[in-house]
Amino acid sequence: MRLAAAALSVFIACPVSAQTTAARDAALPRAWDGKPDLNGVWQTLSTADWDLQDHSARLGVPAGQGVVEGNEIPYKPGMFATKQENFSKQATEDTESKCWLLGVPRTMYAPYPFQIVQSPAYIAVLGEYAHTTRHIFMNSEHPPGPLEYFMGDSRGRWEGDTLVVDVKYFTDNTWFDRAGNFHSADLHVVERYTLVTPDHIRYEATIEDPQVFTRPWKISLMLYRRREPNVRVLEYECYTYDLQEQARRGELGPK
Repeated sequence: MRLAAAALSVFIACPVSAQTTAARDAALPRAWDGKPDLNGVWQTLSTADWDLQDHSARLGVPAGQGVVEGNEIPYKPGMFATKQENFSKQATEDTESKCWLLGVPRTMYAPYPFQIVQSPAYIAVLGEYAHTTRHIFMNSEHPPGPLEYFMGDSRGRWEGDTLVVDVKYFTDNTWFDRAGNFHSADLHVVERYTLVTPDHIRYEATIEDPQVFTRPWKISLMLYRRREPNVRVLEYECYTYDLQEQARRGELGPK
């Protein structure tokens, strides 16, 4: 009886939040190495691909709540004008309109499912859009630069139960969204993947680019596990057509 009473007193003394966190962590699926199991097909429900910030509905664009902390992207003087110019040309100049790879972090909140395949040494992120494949090499250093990749070079590590991915060596040919938010080749992204329930990943990305922004800034959104029977990542080839060139050659118009 005394032992039972002592154990009960210890349990009561623990803060409720600590008890809840411990119960949640114990319920998370684990890989064979004890790390949270992120394997599966995931997708966002956010509208961040259209616009990272709060935005109203307009033709072809659903209204959405922003994913930027504080809803502010801290452009350096003169850089916001470039963003506005990009927005005016989004139909032809956006990464997605050209069917290019979307870059990081955009590929994680594009409106397409992706599959995470996890192992202790390597994690693959296989996207539906244009056969995108991200290679995340665990517990290793970036190679010597400078290098330029559409998807950057990703190096991962675990901090407790959070997967942290450091990404650099980008090209400046990608945008953050269809609204024209952009970066330079000096972009540096630190992602954090936290499994908060078996079916929800809290995704955070801290963005730094001293050529474009006055300070680092952060986005945060939720990724949802696809639970349909036999769910799988399909193929979206993404075709684009140069209408101006077709018009010049007389290929447009009635046949």
